[in-house]
Amino acid sequence: MSQTIEQLQAEEMTLEILSLFPRQGEWTEEAYFSLPETNRIIELSRGRLIITPAPTTQHQDISNKLHLLIGNFVLSNKLGKACYSPLDVRLWEGTIRQPDIVYMSNEHKDRITEKYWGVPDLVMEITSEGTDKQDRIDKFYEYAKAGILEYWIVDPFRQTIETFALEKGAHVMFGKWGIGEVANSKILAGFQISVNNVFGEF
Repeated sequence: MSQTIEQLQAEEMTLEILSLFPRQGEWTEEAYFSLPETNRIIELSRGRLIITPAPTTQHQDISNKLHLLIGNFVLSNKLGKACYSPLDVRLWEGTIRQPDIVYMSNEHKDRITEKYWGVPDLVMEITSEGTDKQDRIDKFYEYAKAGILEYWIVDPFRQTIETFALEKGAHVMFGKWGIGEVANSKILAGFQISVNNVFGEF
């Protein structure tokens, strides 16, 4: 089927716009921060832009619950600040991630800038079919390398919560909890989450 003049012009314009940006593998931190504002989750790793599909209703429901729970705990105990994606987290130069939930202690509040957060104390990722490999391999390595003290993997498919604590530069499992159990944090003493509440109704 032949293309119309309008379709050809649109394709040419698209190619012109794409030529203004670096190729995959050549993205820099400066180029990343020059991108226009968007509600999409866009991350930078190894010179590549990683664009994640829009989150599902289930993902957002779980994210809201997690942020409410950790946010209230942190706020009521005056421990620091908790925030949710989209939020740029700079692990090191050239590596920007957007974890689902982040917590920064008062001790490290100087790492928070208006533009991005530096390395947080705790991150939570909610896995999906499209992000499971990244969350369990790529981000698992990067978060440990950056020195994040605690990493939570919240898995809606398996209905489990896994927490990993940083030990000698690597994340080691602190605990794994399923339905009917209560997940705990190592660095936030007293912070507990009912798995049922995360995957079901409050």
